[in-house]
Amino acid sequence: MEYKIVNLVASSNLNATLDLYNLATAVPEVEYEPEQFPGAILKIAEPKVSLLLFKNGKIIVSGASSERNIKIAIKKAMNIIHEVQSDVKVKTRVSYEIVNLVATSSLPKQLNLFDVALKLDNIEYEPEQFPGAIARLYDPKVTVLLFKNGKLICAGAKSEEDILKGLKKLKRKINAAKI
Repeated sequence: MEYKIVNLVASSNLNATLDLYNLATAVPEVEYEPEQFPGAILKIAEPKVSLLLFKNGKIIVSGASSERNIKIAIKKAMNIIHEVQSDVKVKTRVSYEIVNLVATSSLPKQLNLFDVALKLDNIEYEPEQFPGAIARLYDPKVTVLLFKNGKLICAGAKSEEDILKGLKKLKRKINAAKI
């Protein structure tokens, strides 16, 4: 089953205490509003990603389309932070953990989402709340949004293997239920 990864989310740790206020005042690409959110947001244009920076040195990278982009974004963030806080070292080896993959796919048919919700387990469908049905799978642990045009969005995966396994499993269930 074909799919396209549209977002990778990863976490990393700089093992340093960050001065978010000074970063925000010194770097125009950093937004920091501690009343709204405890972290600062660093937006990088190339690759186009956002990084959440926390005082304890943790970083969350969001919006990456590949693992290569995650590494580049973390390196750029380390360089930007190092310019403001020289005690934060730029590491040669970037370590991170992928915490969420989001992928899109599609079925070659229209779906009757009422039938999907009636015939399959662990499906939520409340059209007045959201136009898609929400399928929660437990092996692999992923959530798939289903839309009536056959489009699918798979989120919560930790690996591409989980995406493929989850999408194939859901497709088998839909076909078996003759939806």
